Amino acid sequence: MTPGLPFPQDHPLQFPPALRTLREAGPLHRVRTRTGDDAWLVTGYAEVRALLADPRLGRAHPDPAHAARSGASALFGGPQGDFATEHADHARMRSLLRPHFTPGRIRALAPRVAQLTEGLLDELARLGPPADLVTALAVPLPILVICELLGVPYEDRTRFRAWSEAAADVTDQARSEQGLAELFDYGMRLVAAKRRRPGEDVISALAAVDGVGDGEIAGLSMALLFAGHETTVVQIGMGALLLLTRPDRWRRLAEHPEDAGAAVEEMLRAAGKGGGGIPRYARTDIELAGETIAAGDLVMCDNGAANHDPSVFEDPDRFDPDRRGPAHLSFGHGARYCIGAPLARLELQAVFSRLPARFPAMKPVGELEQTRVRADTLTGGLAELPVAW
Repeated sequence: MTPGLPFPQDHPLQFPPALRTLREAGPLHRVRTRTGDDAWLVTGYAEVRALLADPRLGRAHPDPAHAARSGASALFGGPQGDFATEHADHARMRSLLRPHFTPGRIRALAPRVAQLTEGLLDELARLGPPADLVTALAVPLPILVICELLGVPYEDRTRFRAWSEAAADVTDQARSEQGLAELFDYGMRLVAAKRRRPGEDVISALAAVDGVGDGEIAGLSMALLFAGHETTVVQIGMGALLLLTRPDRWRRLAEHPEDAGAAVEEMLRAAGKGGGGIPRYARTDIELAGETIAAGDLVMCDNGAANHDPSVFEDPDRFDPDRRGPAHLSFGHGARYCIGAPLARLELQAVFSRLPARFPAMKPVGELEQTRVRADTLTGGLAELPVAW
């Protein structure tokens, strides 16, 4: 029987047993996606890393209407872009965005991110326990940061977060399409406002580039708005849970906040995922692990499984910030490596260099198995994380 995605987990930090069984059997497997379509699941580190950098895979498809889908989300569940011009279009997008994510630009943001983090921690301390760490910290910090970077009004956060969550719905395509349309319309209004009154922000800078239309800017900006907060919200919540369930690691960071960088990299690698990873479409036939991936086939590059490959990461289920070795693949690899990775790292390091030090006695409230995970959204993550101190 062909296994189906996503693979069940008994609790949020568990690497799915069914995915482990598949990975042990080899690096390439036939699976069925959430929508019941056939796909290839790649689970080996070497194979995932190579395919992510392989130009024979892409996000576009020559026959989008009949392409297999990884989910119902209009945002990421099926083909994207024009098959004939995909590589050129992607290179153009990167060239437009790269100047805003240079190491220098990200370093310049560090004091402001630290200030925003401290403000949220001050508010958490003022309100006192118990508290939901997702609501108090994991959600607002990435939204505050991406709003300032893009020039998006923070007071609009309730609206655009609701649209983002709808667009990311992997179970309801109509809801997802409506959320994506609302996001794009909002982006168009923002671009028009920035053309009238530009500011010191990414949308204004894009609007000043010759030959870039409002629709292209709105699409890029709303993609950044989504990716720039949703994925980091998930990582803050999962990272906090990883540490809180390991009191020795929490205490160590409380005493040595300078070690936050290494802890963040291990958080990014270690969090358990239900299988799937990064969807791609084969642009031509590809031979892999004794099988032929046919042109047009959906290929799921499971970076979560790759990050737990025991041939690369010794005792991969162990959370070990002192681990040395190859880089994890949580931000992808190759030409499509996540352009916002430095910003995500900056925010995560700000949180985990300060949160344990401010709240050394913090602990999760309730049973871990009862911690609810958002199973209907593209990014997943914790619905809540009750804590006390």
